[in-house]
Amino acid sequence: MAEYDDYEDPGFFNSSNDSRQEHKHYLQFSKIFLPCTYVVVFVCGLLGNSLVLIISVFYQKQKNLTDVFLVNLPLADLVFVCTLPFWAYASIHEWVFGNVMCKTLLGIYTMNFYTSMLILTCITVDRFLAVVQATKTYNQQAKRMIRGKVICLLIWLISMLVSLPQVIYGNVLYLDKLICDYHDEEISTVVLTTQMTLGFFLPLLAMIVCYSVIIKTLLHARGFQKHRSLKIIFLVVAVFLLTQMPFNLVKLIRTTSWEYHAMTSFHYAITVTEAIAYLRACLNPVLYAFVGLKFRKNFWKLVKDIGCLPYLGASHQWKSSEDTSKTYSATNNVEATSMFQL
Repeated sequence: MAEYDDYEDPGFFNSSNDSRQEHKHYLQFSKIFLPCTYVVVFVCGLLGNSLVLIISVFYQKQKNLTDVFLVNLPLADLVFVCTLPFWAYASIHEWVFGNVMCKTLLGIYTMNFYTSMLILTCITVDRFLAVVQATKTYNQQAKRMIRGKVICLLIWLISMLVSLPQVIYGNVLYLDKLICDYHDEEISTVVLTTQMTLGFFLPLLAMIVCYSVIIKTLLHARGFQKHRSLKIIFLVVAVFLLTQMPFNLVKLIRTTSWEYHAMTSFHYAITVTEAIAYLRACLNPVLYAFVGLKFRKNFWKLVKDIGCLPYLGASHQWKSSEDTSKTYSATNNVEATSMFQL
């Protein structure tokens, strides 16, 4: 976590008064920036992912593989954001939750981060198959549903194994104040490489390969939803790159060049890029759920059920969505042109 840098290590910053002063400025910055970021991501992520999870479980029948993934994705993001209040408190004060809680939260935080990234990869591959093998995919829905549930179980197990090093090496340390931390130098390069591969390079490769084929297919499609689908694809890839690439590049530098730990500017880079990476938990509900017509229809049902919307207004929304959905289904290349209808 970025807040681990919220202490002054005289071993790193003893070269000059300017360096110590610069690091003090960094500490003041992190005490304000980190808690604010954690609170924003926690509130937005909690509301968005809870809403997606409620609608997916109670209002939306799991008719295809993407629906299965869209239950596990908000669940992983939801558990992930629920660890942030602990880190927010620790960044302002110190770690007061004990060693067991430290190991547990480090494990939960890491496990759900990689679970979320792997599920995003599966959603990308599923959309790819829905385009290039539309007929075969439709005829094998039952088998695909079973495989999807098995894949989700494997994803959770793999993420749990990948997070074990953080649990093993995580401890409460005293460095000017109590912090919950783990040391990268105690974790093998193989483990760090595996984590970076699962957390960034694998999803990135899947997006590049799968969405390239999807875009090529859409360009030859006649459906009027082609341009909307292309915009959504570019948005998904752009958000992923903008939120995940900076932090992973910084992590890559950190694993190869330890001398950067002595640079205050590098600590700024870690803090800011990691905070940006957390935005993924807030944006996933928008990118992978709210863009779907079926999901928006069920959202209005939920709003009506809790009494926040007049019945007529809700009915109008449902009718509009149903009519539009029927129109989409009637077009050629339905899998390609309405694949984001979810």
